[in-house]
Amino acid sequence: MRLSWTAFTELLRCTLRGHLRNRLAMVLAVAFIPIWIAVARLCTSDQVVRIRLDAIGAPVSAQASQVGQVASALGAVTLVAGFVTFTETFLSRQMDRRLLLAGYPRLPMLLAKLAAVALTAALLALYTTILLWISLPVRHAGPLALALAGAGLAYGGIGLLLGSLVRGELEGFFLIIMLSLVDTGLQNPVFNTLMDVAGVSALPLYGVNQLALSSALSPHVPWSHGLLSLTWSAATGALALLVLHTHRPSRSPWLRRTSTSQPRPARDGR
Repeated sequence: MRLSWTAFTELLRCTLRGHLRNRLAMVLAVAFIPIWIAVARLCTSDQVVRIRLDAIGAPVSAQASQVGQVASALGAVTLVAGFVTFTETFLSRQMDRRLLLAGYPRLPMLLAKLAAVALTAALLALYTTILLWISLPVRHAGPLALALAGAGLAYGGIGLLLGSLVRGELEGFFLIIMLSLVDTGLQNPVFNTLMDVAGVSALPLYGVNQLALSSALSPHVPWSHGLLSLTWSAATGALALLVLHTHRPSRSPWLRRTSTSQPRPARDGR
């Protein structure tokens, strides 16, 4: 138990340091989110629109710019969380293999990565909630922050899974960006006014989108919808654990060359 706890804390520290060393991710987190919210505010009209939210079962009237800012904030959090987690997971795969060969247990390794995803999602949610609080008349800041954290958890788990599976960075970036664009586009009531696309409720952002819009623009708070993102995060985390568990790290080429280059003992009589 002590070895597992030591491995967990050490791997969590290394993962968080990897996030901090990723300067592009830090720039995206600090600059991209407020810029994307500002773009949504400037490029969307102030006309009052009526949107129907399944979570509360009633129409909500709000300015299109306010709806667009909440939806854009969710999209920005998903992109940043997915990008940060995928990059760190992909770049640390060689180190993870070395740690497994050195005897580090697999479960604390993945739990440390999941804890880093949770901390990243919480910080992004707090930062984005403050930005929306400044820009909007937010009705319920706490549930809104929970929805944003859920979005970060869902796409952080997707980034963790893709970082363990794909062979190249470009493939992972493409999958995260395309999934986020499709998800946020279908969930945005400004663009998809009917919100009746088949299968939209199965997308990662459905629950947190309902919770975020209801919390920011209406007096109702559908708490249960915020738990849907935990389902996505748990599922992707379990799949990442399965990938890590079934993966058998091979010895490095240098070690193989060293072992094969050692002279064999001479046989008797030769």
